[in-house]
Amino acid sequence: MHCARRLSTVVAAVVAAVVVLISGVSFSALAQEWPAKPIRVIVPYTPGGVTEVIFRAISTSVETRLGQRFYIENKPGADGNIGTGDAARAAPDGYTLLLAPTANFAVTPHMYKDLNFDPLTGLDPVGLLVEAPLILTVSANVPARSMKEFIDFLRSNPGKYNYGSPGSGSPTHLTMAQISQQTGNSMVYVPFKGTAPLVLSMLSGDVHATTYALTAVAGHLKAGKLRALAVTSKQRMAEIADVPTTAEAGFPQYSGTNWWVIAAPHGTNTRIVDRLWAEFRATLAEPEVRKRIAETGHVPIPQGPAETVSFLKAESARYKKIVEDGNITAQ
Repeated sequence: MHCARRLSTVVAAVVAAVVVLISGVSFSALAQEWPAKPIRVIVPYTPGGVTEVIFRAISTSVETRLGQRFYIENKPGADGNIGTGDAARAAPDGYTLLLAPTANFAVTPHMYKDLNFDPLTGLDPVGLLVEAPLILTVSANVPARSMKEFIDFLRSNPGKYNYGSPGSGSPTHLTMAQISQQTGNSMVYVPFKGTAPLVLSMLSGDVHATTYALTAVAGHLKAGKLRALAVTSKQRMAEIADVPTTAEAGFPQYSGTNWWVIAAPHGTNTRIVDRLWAEFRATLAEPEVRKRIAETGHVPIPQGPAETVSFLKAESARYKKIVEDGNITAQ
């Protein structure tokens, strides 16, 4: 009886070892054979938006390197949370990716209290791809000619000025919210659904300030209809080289950009993630690709999986404080 029990235990251990071995082989084979079919890329916004434009500037070269096509699946709703959640819940087989900006990784998780996923644990970053510096822009009827003058006006005139953003939870919203918080909650927030109505309200003087990418305001800055006070990136922008950075203007706490990360569902084979990153990194180094990215108003900032994990944690903590300090919720 005792021998039989021992024999049974040994057999069970051997079977378990074989199962583990087979599983390891199957995962290895999966990574070696991947990609064997087109890869879905979830974009959590409506078709034709900036996230999709960025991906199309990069994707063709990556497709050539992988030997497979990408196809975009737009899943808008709830400030991008619907598509982001679907990506986090997808099978981790290397055939679903997510491309999303700052808001979906670092901001909206703190604004929506009932999310059933966490982008920092439910997704494995492939890498950080590009960023767009934000420009602190004021309407022509705002008397400030510098960021210092603007901050002084806000402190001296609480409630007199307002700011807008093209979407709640965007870096535009949070950067302006931070300025308002640190000047005594001096500004009134006016949310918009998209860039075009916000810019029109800025031009009419109904909205006094915003931070947004250069592509949205370049023509109006050149025509003198809007005024740029500072850029939020670490370096000045060549297109508006006379505009200082927020740090140069004396306000380094308002630095930050809108950035885009590509990620896979948590648990995706690390060989697949590493292969993806190798191809994206090589693509971002191509002169023609960099030119196409620049034409969209963005700058390549390639960072691999491990670096991006650390980056996302820091950005999430930074935006969480702004959200909590301002009691900012979804609009």
